[in-house]
Amino acid sequence: MAALRPARRALLPPLCRAFAGPSYQLASERAAERRDAASGRVSGFCPPRISCHDWIGPPDKHSNLRPIHFYVPENESPLEQKLRKLRQETQEWNQQFWANQNLTFRKEKEEFIHSRLKAKGLELRAGSGQKATLDAEEMADFYKEFLSKNFLKHMYYNRDWYKRNFAITFFMGKVALERVWNKLRPKPKTTST
Repeated sequence: MAALRPARRALLPPLCRAFAGPSYQLASERAAERRDAASGRVSGFCPPRISCHDWIGPPDKHSNLRPIHFYVPENESPLEQKLRKLRQETQEWNQQFWANQNLTFRKEKEEFIHSRLKAKGLELRAGSGQKATLDAEEMADFYKEFLSKNFLKHMYYNRDWYKRNFAITFFMGKVALERVWNKLRPKPKTTST
C-alpha cells in the first residue's frame, strides 16, 4: 500500500500555520476524532499527529476514490467545523454512491457476459481454463444499456454533487473571510495598573 501524501505541497505549511494560529499541532484529545474522519476507515493509515494538512489515501477497492483524512485544528472555529463536517459527509456520500454503483456495474456485466456466452453455446471458461470474453462490439451493447438504464440515477447524482460542491465552496469563502477578519480585527488593548 502506498503511503499517504499531504494534500498540499510543501510551500503551503506557513500559510496553514498562519490560518491555524500559533499552535498548529493537534490537541491529544482531538487525535481520535481526526483518525476516524475518513468514511468507514477505508484505509488503516493514520497521518502523523503533527501534520497540519488533509491527507489523501490510496484508492478504495470498492469505490476507486481516494479517501481523505481531514485535519482537525486545535482551535477550530464553529464555522470551520461546519465546513469540515460538510466535506466529510460529502466524501462519505460520494464513497457510498460509487461503491454501490461499481458493485452493480460488475454484477450486471458478469450477468451480461454469462447470458451472451450461454446464447452462443459457450462456457464461462474455455478449454484451456482461461475466462471466455466477448468482443468490444458486444461489450459496447452492455455499456450503452447500462448507461441508459442508470441515466436518471447519474443525473440526480450530478445534481446533488453540484449542490454539495457549491455549499462547500460557499463555506470555504466564509471561513476565509472569517480568518482575514480575525487577522485584521484590532486586538483589545491591555491596561497596565
